[in-house]
Amino acid sequence: MKTESLLLILLLFFSSSCVKKEAENDSQSLQKESLYTQEALVAMLDTIWVTEQLPIRLRDSLGRVYGYESEEFNEQNEIYHKNHDVNEKKILKLLDTHGWPSVNSIGESGNLTICNVLQHSGIEVRKKYIPMMKKAVAEKGLAPRLLARAEDRLATDRGELQIYGGQIKYYPQTKSFDVWPIADPKNVDKRRAEIGLAPMAEFLASRRHPLTWDLEKQIKRTEAFQMNK
Repeated sequence: MKTESLLLILLLFFSSSCVKKEAENDSQSLQKESLYTQEALVAMLDTIWVTEQLPIRLRDSLGRVYGYESEEFNEQNEIYHKNHDVNEKKILKLLDTHGWPSVNSIGESGNLTICNVLQHSGIEVRKKYIPMMKKAVAEKGLAPRLLARAEDRLATDRGELQIYGGQIKYYPQTKSFDVWPIADPKNVDKRRAEIGLAPMAEFLASRRHPLTWDLEKQIKRTEAFQMNK
């Protein structure tokens, strides 16, 4: 009888401990989730989109009118960078405390906002969040094209050949834009098709400021790039 009573006391103790632990975990989970309700998260991302993208568009418009080294361009560029610093802090806090948000909560537009802010951040920041982006892609929560864009941007900033051809750079020596050199340009359209991207010719023609895709020219640019490394 004493043995049975002792076992009962022990079972009650462990049961109570487990319930308490589960309650603590649930409380912590709720606290974490309450930091970003769906409505608040969507509103925050909408605001970030406007304050991140509109200054860029105005800056680029001023660059086309007055030149990309003009005072007008530089002043607007400063405004953009100040906005970006604020937006980056918000996005990094979100990712560090919550992980990559569910696409069901923020939609494709929310994903694009997060990716754009990361895209405008420094190399070390972008490197840090590539694994999180890969995980989101694997879980069908992020479009592969956004990961491809991030990886191409990282490659260009490291002075390496890009894979998918999405990065366009301004070349001061020619005062014009062109595609950053691409690895194996002959097969770039095949790689793009595998992740749902349009062919290079179509992609470049659809830009706000269209460019022409010249495969032979890009092959030569890639060869020259590799020779100069």
